Amino acid sequence: MRITILFGGTSKERLVSVATAQALHSALPDADLWFWDIDDTVHETRSEVLLKHSRPFEQPFRPGTPSVGRIEQALDKARGENRLLMLGLHGGTAENGELQAMCEMRGIPFTGSGSASSHLAFDKVAAKRFAALAGVKAPAGVALEDVEAALAEYGRLIAKPARDGSSYGLISVNATQDLVAVRRAAKTEEYVIEPFIAGAEATCGVLEQLDGSLVGLPPVEIVPAEGEFDYRAKYLAKATQEICPGRFAPEVSAQIVDQAVRAHQALSCSGYSRSDFIVAEGGPIYLETNTLPGLTKASLFPKALKAHGIEFADFLHGQIALAEKRAQR
Repeated sequence: MRITILFGGTSKERLVSVATAQALHSALPDADLWFWDIDDTVHETRSEVLLKHSRPFEQPFRPGTPSVGRIEQALDKARGENRLLMLGLHGGTAENGELQAMCEMRGIPFTGSGSASSHLAFDKVAAKRFAALAGVKAPAGVALEDVEAALAEYGRLIAKPARDGSSYGLISVNATQDLVAVRRAAKTEEYVIEPFIAGAEATCGVLEQLDGSLVGLPPVEIVPAEGEFDYRAKYLAKATQEICPGRFAPEVSAQIVDQAVRAHQALSCSGYSRSDFIVAEGGPIYLETNTLPGLTKASLFPKALKAHGIEFADFLHGQIALAEKRAQR
């Protein structure tokens, strides 16, 4: 079976995906490289072209090779050539279950969660509802028509796209004039609005092993450079601190791990996931689950793997083995 790293994609997170692919390729140097471009075409890419792309978080990647066709044609080619896809993708159709459904219909093995769980987790409202069924504590939502009353009640709100990642579109609502930005943004896509929760930011990875058992990785504590963990703080701000294991009391760390595992199970995730939390006075509050979290050298999931004593290459080989096992069912 030919291992192929599929990266790029048509979502806002395609730049992050290129950095993920660089990390994947460094750990899996023999894997083929397929770049999914913004125009929905797929290109076979050479190692040296990917690795010399020095500013992936800021500059678009150019494959420099002819297209093998649109994504559907590329997947047909993958099926015909007995390829397994290592998904180095984030956001949009790559993470909302659509790509996974196209692979499943063709019988193509791929890493990460399947189409149904990907679709569920990608919707922050639905994900919170299902996680709550598993006993995970999540914040209440605020309807758009109630934002003024909610701002008066809570003093501060957070608004974010219901289906997006890498903290794109995050809006802090600190005063009534900020509601203009929220209403404007909500005209183009659905937004989740929640009361602001004071506390430390944390994230926790969950890893599935070949026997189906789940391992909760050490929680990561996030101290943003400029107050919010947005795209710039995640990937460009050098002052952002990502501390793993996080400086939480042992019982709080245990709660974070337990809730991350519960969310992973409630959303029927496969392979691996990463759930985000605010650690408030009363304990961790669940925000969302990522089914294809970043795997760049700057990303949180690899930091947690390292803290747990798992080599990145071993993690990837484990995910490949899981994908092969699922494909044989």
